[in-house]
Amino acid sequence: MSGESTRRETVAVVVVTFNRADLLVRMLDGLAAQTRPADAVFVIDNASTDHTRTVLDARTDLPLHVTTSAENLGGAGGFHLGMRQAYDAGHDRILLMDDDVVPAPDFLEVMTAHTGPCQMAVREDLQGRLVEKAAIRFDLDNPLAIKPKTASVDSTYASRAEMPAEVEVENVAFEGFMVRRDVIAAIGLPDPSFFIFYDDVDFAIRARRAGYPVVCLRDAVLVRQLDFNQQHDLGSWKGFYMFRNLFVVHFRYGGNVLVRLKPWLIVLMVVLLSPLRGGRGEAANVIKAIRSAREMRHLDPASSPDAVRPPR
Repeated sequence: MSGESTRRETVAVVVVTFNRADLLVRMLDGLAAQTRPADAVFVIDNASTDHTRTVLDARTDLPLHVTTSAENLGGAGGFHLGMRQAYDAGHDRILLMDDDVVPAPDFLEVMTAHTGPCQMAVREDLQGRLVEKAAIRFDLDNPLAIKPKTASVDSTYASRAEMPAEVEVENVAFEGFMVRRDVIAAIGLPDPSFFIFYDDVDFAIRARRAGYPVVCLRDAVLVRQLDFNQQHDLGSWKGFYMFRNLFVVHFRYGGNVLVRLKPWLIVLMVVLLSPLRGGRGEAANVIKAIRSAREMRHLDPASSPDAVRPPR
């Protein structure tokens, strides 16, 4: 048997963090306790102003590679940068993690035992309740589906115990998502122009459309340290990104012209209903969002397959 065929695959973990040093400590503790250790941990510190740097400097139990950005790149920009660094370093698999989850001790062992191209962990909260929001169905074909996520893992299964060992999903969160380097070579990197929200959805859609299935692994446990709240004030700065990036996904991947026109219907509905619900802030956000989304109909060139070096 050749040395290449028996070579142990390497796994790099990419962590993006911003001003959550105390949560980061617990996440790094979890990585340090893995039964299958990571070969490298690339941390992208998004210009944190708390004691994040002190936390990172104190770690001697992990193979850390820390990059502190001059400005906040957002989750999308951070994962783009970290995945590029891990890919360029030649790692076989790359795991993306947020700073507010803690992996079970056998987490990496379970993830790497699966040989598929893309795996997603299954998250739970501090009470052990299933909170995995990855979509089992993300409908970009039905123009009447205002919210494309029509079924998620936690809306389909009441508990982890009720899940099968593998569940195929149509989108992911960059909070426990592992991808093989050949997938990156084929589809490129996460799109940093999303800033926050939907960069993970965009990446999963690109992977699946290139023929790479994505599965949630029941036994890959991540514990979320914060309450899982996907509801944001749509009149806030986060609301702008929620609207804009949802529109971008429809423009890029809508299965028919009616789906690609759906963002305009959403804009009309939000503006008309704003006196009754979201007010002027939400109406202003949705108008600004549709204008910005029109400029993002195509993948950022920095994320295209041409922007990554061929696999070794």
